[in-house]
Amino acid sequence: MRIAICPGSFDPVTNGHIDIFERASKLFDVLIIAVFHNPNKKPFFDMAERVEMLTLATRHISNVRIDSFSGLLNEYVLQQKSYTIVRGLRAFSDFEYEFQRALLIKKIEPEIETIFIMTSSEYSFLSSSGIKELAAFGGPITGLVPKCVEDRISKLIKGT
Repeated sequence: MRIAICPGSFDPVTNGHIDIFERASKLFDVLIIAVFHNPNKKPFFDMAERVEMLTLATRHISNVRIDSFSGLLNEYVLQQKSYTIVRGLRAFSDFEYEFQRALLIKKIEPEIETIFIMTSSEYSFLSSSGIKELAAFGGPITGLVPKCVEDRISKLIKGT
C-alpha cells in the first residue's frame, strides 16, 4: 500500500490546499493530511479545530485520512509506514524553502522522498496567513476557503 503524508499547519485550510489534496490523493492508496504544530506561527485555531475542519473539508476524498502530530516530520512519516511526503508549491519562493527542508529530511532519512505538486494557477495567490489577515479586517473570504472553514472563521471573528 502506497501511503503519502501531506503535512502542514493548515490554519486555516484553503481551497488551494484542497486542490493539492484532491490531486495528490489520485497518486497514492492513502493520503494522510497531518496537522502539525508550528511554533513559528500564531494559530487562529487549535489543533483539534483544524483536524475537524480538514475532516469536513475533505470528506469527498475517499482515501484521505486526517491526523495530527508534533515532533519531527521524518519520524512521523516512518511511524505511518510511509516513505513519501507531499508538499504543495505556489511560487518559486515556496520551492526554495521546501527544497531546503526536503534536502534536510533526505540527509536524515535517505529513504524518504518528497514530491512537490504545483498549485493550480487559480489558487497561486492563496495562503493561510493571507486568509487570516483578510478575515481579521472584515474582507470577503467566500470561494477562498471551504464553506465549513468560512463559517468557522466568521464565528471566530464575530466572537460567537
